[in-house]
Amino acid sequence: MAIPGAVIEEIKYRNDIESVISSYISLKRRGKNLIGLCPFHGEKTPSFTIYPENGSFYCFGCKVGGDVFTFVKMIENLDYIETVKLLADRAGVSVPENGYDDSLHRLRNTIYEINRETARFYHSYLMSEKGKWAQEYYLSRGLSLKTVKAFGLGAAPDEWDALSKHLRSKGYSFEDMYQANVVSKSQKGSYFDRFRKRIMFPIINIRGNVVGFSGRRFGEDKNEAKYINTGDTPVYKKSQNLFALNIAKANCANQLLLVEGNLDAISLHQAGFNNAVAPLGTAFTEEQAQLISRYTEEVVICFDSDEAGKIATKKAMNLLSKTGISIKIMKLPEGKDPDEFLKKNSPEAFAKLLEGAVSDIEFKLLDAADSVNPNSDEGKIKYLKNAAEILSKTNDPIEVEYYITKLSSQYGMSKSAIISKIAQLKQQEKKKEHKREISKVVNDTFDRKEINPERRGNELAEKAERTILSVVMNHPDKLKEVTENINEESFITSLNRRIFSAIKEILNNNQFFDISLLGDRFSPEELGFISRLLNEEKVRENINVVLRDCFKVLRDEKELNINPESTDEWEKLMKKLQITKRGTKNE
Repeated sequence: MAIPGAVIEEIKYRNDIESVISSYISLKRRGKNLIGLCPFHGEKTPSFTIYPENGSFYCFGCKVGGDVFTFVKMIENLDYIETVKLLADRAGVSVPENGYDDSLHRLRNTIYEINRETARFYHSYLMSEKGKWAQEYYLSRGLSLKTVKAFGLGAAPDEWDALSKHLRSKGYSFEDMYQANVVSKSQKGSYFDRFRKRIMFPIINIRGNVVGFSGRRFGEDKNEAKYINTGDTPVYKKSQNLFALNIAKANCANQLLLVEGNLDAISLHQAGFNNAVAPLGTAFTEEQAQLISRYTEEVVICFDSDEAGKIATKKAMNLLSKTGISIKIMKLPEGKDPDEFLKKNSPEAFAKLLEGAVSDIEFKLLDAADSVNPNSDEGKIKYLKNAAEILSKTNDPIEVEYYITKLSSQYGMSKSAIISKIAQLKQQEKKKEHKREISKVVNDTFDRKEINPERRGNELAEKAERTILSVVMNHPDKLKEVTENINEESFITSLNRRIFSAIKEILNNNQFFDISLLGDRFSPEELGFISRLLNEEKVRENINVVLRDCFKVLRDEKELNINPESTDEWEKLMKKLQITKRGTKNE
């Protein structure tokens, strides 16, 4: 059984979608709705829309949508039961402890407990006589014991079963430890500790839960991986978390420092820069860029100054640029990282470098200058062409004007020539984009992630299905008429059939439709599709005529049983059913 609908409705009623979502992203009112930058994909123009009238949202960019439960589930990376409980606690609503399957919720709680106990075990070992080797390592890296304790740092013993024995004594099973990824399993099925003789960094999420670990090898044995990290578990995904964000979130509203490694972040926090975070054993990801954009207005990228660091910086810039937040790049002395720099220099020296951080455009221009010989005429021309290309992709007219003036003065080139080159490049890109759009239309390509791939070859019937769903959701009194004319088997596409069945079930038990009552029966993408249908321009007139035409489309489609791959037969169907188009105009 699911959580009772009355409880879901009460939780939703007490968690106004506008106030909940506005605690994560900035919103602006547009008529009776609200818009903002989508937190689930990179964008500079708002396509994320909230519909307070029915408590739903939809992103026209990435096509996800749903209600307040869907939003919190996605943005907090929770399961459905955890989401309901979180919002229930927020609103002071009691959730019955029986009547629903909470096995995943219980597993996640068990993993949180195991991770917390594991972090305590590693920290206790570090602070014991046996962990002196790890204490000396941390001290050699310039960390104080106060910092070690603040971050809950630890060490894994050089034993195969030290942790697993400890956890067994606490009542945890090997299978639960395996699910938490703190133990591994051999081919013969025996379990052993995943982390051994390693410096341990617990990974703590923004709610204070230990979700995973990063283990650095002790010594320089090249046969061992430098870092071993927790793999994806029911509570943790590397690409969706950032090291030290649990501390930095309270200190980064104006500016956040993005560094490469855990020790870089820890050293900065120790030096007083409490707004530093780091990726987790993986390249910087789009999800991490989105996560950062929820907590700060400006990010300063402070990666290593070697070649690999420059490549990583460019990738991070590209991902962060899609979020709309301000980007700066800090340049460290050659071959240094923040941790190394702070060992030999004062926090004030680092702060001075931070003040000199350049904008992303200036970084690109400086980087382009490094690849040419600025003393030769050929080098100057090549650089100015590269610079014009960089500025052609910049949307801020003030920044463009500033750098055009600077380039003109520095290289003795007229502003009009640079402006002309930029305009030429913009026009070329515009033509390329136009060709891409035409190609998309001509080839009629279907995305592999198409929410309803069965619509291919069944476009007219699928349109009729969507119209029926939209009418029934917004006019529940029409359900009787619909069920008298069609049933689930009348639907050509399985997705729309499932949605119709769910709507019918809800309306048979309630007098109105609420997207929240769909629970966890649909994916975020499917809920986005439903949300869009719910909020499309309503059929305000001739509803009976519209429904009648839609019924006819579905009946004729079933009777003809057309092979969608047959072009001739499809054209005949189009002609035969042409009259129904007026009733299925909403895309």
